[in-house]
Amino acid sequence: MAEVSPHPGVAKPDPILVADGLRRSFGGLTAVDVERLQVQRGTITALIGPNGAGKSTLFNVLTGFDRVDTGSWTFEGGRLNGLAGHQVARRGMVRTFQLTKALTRLTVMENMLLAAPGQSGERLLGSFLRWSWARQEDSNRERAEALLERFRLAHMRDEIAGSLSGGQRKLLEMARALMVRPSMVMLDEPMAGVNPVLVESLLEHISALRDEGTTVLFVEHDMDVIMGISDWIVVLAEGRVIAEGRPEDIRSDQVVIDAYLGAHHDEAGRGSGDEAAEGIEEAR
Repeated sequence: MAEVSPHPGVAKPDPILVADGLRRSFGGLTAVDVERLQVQRGTITALIGPNGAGKSTLFNVLTGFDRVDTGSWTFEGGRLNGLAGHQVARRGMVRTFQLTKALTRLTVMENMLLAAPGQSGERLLGSFLRWSWARQEDSNRERAEALLERFRLAHMRDEIAGSLSGGQRKLLEMARALMVRPSMVMLDEPMAGVNPVLVESLLEHISALRDEGTTVLFVEHDMDVIMGISDWIVVLAEGRVIAEGRPEDIRSDQVVIDAYLGAHHDEAGRGSGDEAAEGIEEAR
């Protein structure tokens, strides 16, 4: 993304997601006020900001889990306003949640199979015609097996999902999201509550998604993770996009430092790029 200028609302060469004039308020509080945001196709974009910046609300609006007061957004050129979460997912934009949504009383494999789209056996008439959906079910099971193998969960395919650790549930949720063959995956704090060993595994999987051509947009608080894996970073504060850029741009951006540490931090002598990076690190 070397040709993209680092400033809020900058146009991208090949955006997969474009949002304009998004505003979401709760009573007198404006949680999201995004004038323009584009996410470039085939990249890993991080969405960061202080607590209460509006990151999760923006995620919810974009993915159909919350309504918007004003504004519009498109994905792959198609308008998403008014679509519910499952309809957005069918368009190829899927998400995970900060608190995992595994169906804890079903097995790992059953969780995977439930995510497969367009299952003809779910229709009343089709359910009586096994020949019409048996091949599709076999194909879905093969894909689920391959994804569980990829995410190192194949040995737990028959375990109840509720028995998985927090980190394993994160892996299951990511694997389940891929059952719909999405063009874009949105991850809400994928590293939260995950032990260091599984963090490395998750990072590998996220990088692999990008390398395979899938666009990734994720919310995260761990600055080591953000600076290490992101191609592009978008910074929110008080619901607005206050900065965009590559990790090296954001690390030394005075506006970002002020948003995290307060406008008077420079009185303590934080001025250089390295010191600013340390300041952002302390803001985790």
